[in-house]
Amino acid sequence: LKDFADKKVVLFFYPRDNTSGCTREVCSFRDCYDEIQATGAVVLGISGDSLESHHNFIAEYNLPFLLLSDGEKQMSAKYGAWGEKKNYGRTYMGMHRITYLIDERGRVTQSWPKVRPDKHGEEVLAAIRGG
Repeated sequence: LKDFADKKVVLFFYPRDNTSGCTREVCSFRDCYDEIQATGAVVLGISGDSLESHHNFIAEYNLPFLLLSDGEKQMSAKYGAWGEKKNYGRTYMGMHRITYLIDERGRVTQSWPKVRPDKHGEEVLAAIRGG
């Protein structure tokens, strides 16, 4: 994040490349990207997938922003994105879908712990614009 000092940063964590919800989420950011970029903000996506997987995901969906790999889940854990999940009565460790808006001084100004993938880019854009 030091590389983006003096810029707002949209930092979104997502479970996995090429899954239905994650694809809808990244495409939502893609579709709002020009407007988000016009505000001076940077968009960064993070999952535990490999850089090769990210490269293919970016190419397939024409994503104009960086996807970062957190294979060891260190950064994800620090942001509360890696942790215990429950699904159909089963408990396991996994990546939570969560987004942070970080201001120009590196402070988290807003978070979305419950993301609706389809319209999330628009939701974040509205927050950046102060709406």
